Order: sequence, then structure tokens, then C-alpha cells
Amino acid sequence: MLKKGNKLYSILTGSCPKCHEESMYINKNAYIISDTLKMHERCSNCNTKYKIEPSFFYGSMYVSYAISIAFAVAAFIISFIFLSANINTTFISIIITLVVFLPVISRLSRNIWINLFMNFDKSLAKK
Repeated sequence: MLKKGNKLYSILTGSCPKCHEESMYINKNAYIISDTLKMHERCSNCNTKYKIEPSFFYGSMYVSYAISIAFAVAAFIISFIFLSANINTTFISIIITLVVFLPVISRLSRNIWINLFMNFDKSLAKK
């Protein structure tokens, strides 16, 4: 079970990397496309500033690339190996997978990126 205080908790829930109390995103639903990447400026609990510097999240594009490759490989293995689809169908399934999961991949990469630079602080978490 994921518990507060674990980086994986912050990465998977999109919560503040310092206190794990508040979602970093204005809307928790990643599939509301207009709000997918809209973030609070600061955490209301611990006042952590999410955008450490201008263009901070540009680095998350590198993480996004790696996550996209993982999703594409998973789609390939499922469709080509397990479902025995032909190569054209497999290619289409990879494209569909990446398009469908784009909002999730975008948020996940941001979550991973910010957690590389910030650590959980037990003193900031609510009891």
C-alpha cells in the first residue's frame, strides 16, 4: 500500500512533493484537456512553490519520452505477442495507446520531474 512519505505516493497521486497533502493540479482529472497541465502556484499546506524557476517543467519532456516508450512497448507486447495481431494493427494500437494516455503521461512525467528535485518533509505533513 502506498503511504505518505514515499516518493512513489507523490508521483502516482500528483500530490505536493514536500508534504503530500494537496494535489499539485487544479483539476485532479487529467482527461479534462483544458486543465491537464494547469497547476497551483504553491501548496496551500506547506507553501512549496511548484515552478522552481521559469520553464522548470521543460525537463519533464525527457521523462515523458521514456514513459511514452514504456507505454509503446507495453502496447506492442500486448497486441503483437499476446493477441497475435499483424504488424499494421500493432502499429495502430501503439498510436491509439499513446494518444489515449497522453494526459496521464504528461502529468506522470511532471510528477517524476519535480520529485527528482524535492523530498518529503515529515514536519510539513498533517498528522
